[in-house]
Amino acid sequence: MTIRTTRPDRVQHFRPRMHCLKKVEAIVVEMQDQKGGVKGSEQKLNVTTIPHVLAGSDIIAWIANKMKTTPEEAQAFGTMLVAYGYIYPLQNHKKLVMCNDTSLYRFQNIFYQQAIMRSKVKSSVSIGALVKYITTYKNHDPFLAPCLPSNPWQTDHDAYWSLNTRRVDLPTKMRVERWSFSLFELLSDLRGRDDFKIFLKKEFSGENLAFWEAAEELKLGTASSMSTKAETIFKTFLAPGAPRWINIDGRTMGLTVKGLDHPHRYVLEAAQTHVFLLMKKDTFFRYLKSPVYKDIQKKALNPETHNFSPAQLEQNANSRSPGIHPIILWQQEEEEKAKAAAASAPVDVKAVMSKIDRKK
Repeated sequence: MTIRTTRPDRVQHFRPRMHCLKKVEAIVVEMQDQKGGVKGSEQKLNVTTIPHVLAGSDIIAWIANKMKTTPEEAQAFGTMLVAYGYIYPLQNHKKLVMCNDTSLYRFQNIFYQQAIMRSKVKSSVSIGALVKYITTYKNHDPFLAPCLPSNPWQTDHDAYWSLNTRRVDLPTKMRVERWSFSLFELLSDLRGRDDFKIFLKKEFSGENLAFWEAAEELKLGTASSMSTKAETIFKTFLAPGAPRWINIDGRTMGLTVKGLDHPHRYVLEAAQTHVFLLMKKDTFFRYLKSPVYKDIQKKALNPETHNFSPAQLEQNANSRSPGIHPIILWQQEEEEKAKAAAASAPVDVKAVMSKIDRKK
């Protein structure tokens, strides 16, 4: 088994911890026992002294004695401890292998991360935040509040779907109200994002949202088009003199541009997060106070509740209309994206000036 030092990010940090790590951590605790654990010593380095230093041969001997196994198996288990970060080598930090010699190792602080990362917030504060969240979202939860105008799964009436299509002309008041909860809610709704674009276009500051959308497309797009999209994003938003240059700090810009030499799905994540926070702190609150948002609030629909009789419910069940095929919906979205991209394309000032000169 080859353990690589640089493994790709496969979103492991969102998954539950593996059950085997609990057993490994129990052994690491035994290794640190003062009586029956691995005997450590102090290592003098120039004018400093490094405490609790362990020799690789001592660790392997302890594992072999504890597990009643061969030195080779004990060395393989020790290498696993090094690879998972429970123990780290002092001399060569890049060589994540345990050697059966006098090489020096120490217990890694990452072993204690579960206790360090434990929330220090008081329970009263946590409960208050939970109550605030529930109070905010309870009217938008179909399990806690009835759907307006009616629940399509109970009444077989498609008015709810028609009023809440992804890019409906006039959204409902509940939908517009949800946009004000957070910038994430606003951008998650395509209709809300379109309204936000109108506001940004009036303020001549749509490059941040355009970059955020481009980063999302790169993250969720196909692997074959990744290099092409990354090059387009660089020329449009990041290159010196780019037509839609975004204003981010130099450190984030440097890391992003360097990562584009070998593009992957998450190469723009740092810059995307930076741009998102900029919009969240400033642009989002100005949008909520703008005439654009107030106008859509006034025009938003407030559907009345349907009260169907048993006969009408039976009629609705007998006259169900087939839904639109997902492929057709996808094609419509792609066409809308292409039109929006063409409409929001940056203007080449030099080309426009040359046309004016020709007319003269």
